[in-house]
Amino acid sequence: MGVVLPVLLACVAAFSNALATVLQRRAALDVPQARGLRPGLVLDLLRQPVWLGGMLAVVVAGVGQAAALATGPLSLVQPLFVLELPLALLLASWVTGRRLPGTLWAAVAVVVAGLGLALASAAPSGGVTEVSLARWVPVLAACAAAVFLLAGAGLRRPVGKARAGCLGAATAICYALTAGLIKDSMRVLDTDGVAGFLSAWQTYGFAAAGAGAVLLLEHALQGGPLIASQPALTLGDATVSLLLGLLLYREDVRTGWWILPQAAGVALVSVGVVTLARRGFDLRTGR
Repeated sequence: MGVVLPVLLACVAAFSNALATVLQRRAALDVPQARGLRPGLVLDLLRQPVWLGGMLAVVVAGVGQAAALATGPLSLVQPLFVLELPLALLLASWVTGRRLPGTLWAAVAVVVAGLGLALASAAPSGGVTEVSLARWVPVLAACAAAVFLLAGAGLRRPVGKARAGCLGAATAICYALTAGLIKDSMRVLDTDGVAGFLSAWQTYGFAAAGAGAVLLLEHALQGGPLIASQPALTLGDATVSLLLGLLLYREDVRTGWWILPQAAGVALVSVGVVTLARRGFDLRTGR
């Protein structure tokens, strides 16, 4: 199967997620701060029309992501969500009426160029369509343990970079795991129809992982500056998704000397993401 369709679908989903991030951050800054993992935070946010708009964008992104994962490799689709950050900054500049400085335009270009270089040189392809439960169990256990450790470490910290970074990394793992489970559930939908989809454990697995990601994301956004949470979220999601694609779905990427341009692309993306997170706008005050 070609790469054009999954790439287009992933880009649509990335744009919707970027819009959701802008709207959710505005809402998260307008509700009482949470010191611990407080489920009541979601109830506060439900009273914010802006947050509800963000959740609608999340739904649109989820549909686009599911379609992309159904038609392309996990290791190709998920790294494209790195585009969320530059798209979110562009949307934020429009919402706040502030012009994007030249430095940030340059960082956007660096992210796009680095992502293109990394994916073109890696050329993710192939993979199996079905993952056995025996392969899923150790991956689920490892991801759950990592999420609990990172979330626990973050919540024990005061508001600041360490708290936001840990919660952002935990959110990234949940997002990557959600994507992996969505891909498997789309296979079930294709082979067993709606009835099979609704009875498959993968369907409820991605719903639970997605709900956990939403809760952790809101706490990460409140937990500290974007310079800490956003790189951990953006780069962590892409990295864990790539590992899941290789380990679970046995997808192929180029090796040998191709690793050099891949590493260069990753370095460019990392520099661009950190610059965007450091110099980006505060979505509430526009500074």
